[in-house]
Amino acid sequence: MNYLYESADILNSPYEAFLFDAAYGNFPIRPHWHYYVEIIYVIEGNAFMESNQKEYYVSAGDLILFHPGDIHAIYAADASSIRCLVLKFDINRLVVKSSYTPKLSAILQYARKSEQADILFPARQIQNLPIEDRLRTCIRELQDKSYGYDVRIHGEISSLLIEMIRIWQTEGLHIEELYSVCSEVHSSLQNITEYIDSHSNEMLKVEDLADMCHMSYSHFAKCFKELYGRSCKDYIELIKIEKGEELLLFTDSSLSEISQETGFSDCSHFIKTFRKWKNITPGQFRLQQRRQ
Repeated sequence: MNYLYESADILNSPYEAFLFDAAYGNFPIRPHWHYYVEIIYVIEGNAFMESNQKEYYVSAGDLILFHPGDIHAIYAADASSIRCLVLKFDINRLVVKSSYTPKLSAILQYARKSEQADILFPARQIQNLPIEDRLRTCIRELQDKSYGYDVRIHGEISSLLIEMIRIWQTEGLHIEELYSVCSEVHSSLQNITEYIDSHSNEMLKVEDLADMCHMSYSHFAKCFKELYGRSCKDYIELIKIEKGEELLLFTDSSLSEISQETGFSDCSHFIKTFRKWKNITPGQFRLQQRRQ
């Protein structure tokens, strides 16, 4: 069933947000699946939306969530054209910095298996929540890409998911059992991502981070990947490259200076790693952004 897979570069572009208008886009949306979460908020019209062979009738004011890996499709319900706000994101990028709150990705995985966590949120259920405002903010931030846009989007998505999880809880979803598991893992890792973020200008070694957590290398590597969705080495590289991207966008620092600020051994290593993650050299990226 590989033909159903919709590819996405979630490592380099972990967020997508846009207005979809069936009158101008490819429609209907045939059955497909992908590795990211997709949220659709209908602002006009009606549609039939399928997910894992279950059909939903969705109207203006309704919101629906498609879990990663779920096969889904969208079809017209009548002659009216459908317009909706669409948000796609990598759930593993939404890391909650707390020693007691379960990861949003863990809650979604748990909710996916529960009958008390329906993926459709009807208008009557969410009419008092700023759903449309949050989605439109994500669209604007992605279009403008001003300083801190990714942080702003992260906050809007996290707030949106928290509102949805609280609705699931009122419908009978119990997430209490996730807290003990979350606490143990976070306690062992000692919020190591915060350390990585604050020491990203240094030469970080996974072995040293494992020692800090009083864990063997193999156990640390396994726990880290389970908790954050990628290897610790990749996580460190990505944090460094994201900081390098900000310096390219908002400073006039040379590539040599930026490579030092982001903890790379030399400029060529920074350029090679940047190209690995962004499919473009740092110099080309800076020139491209300044032309926009």
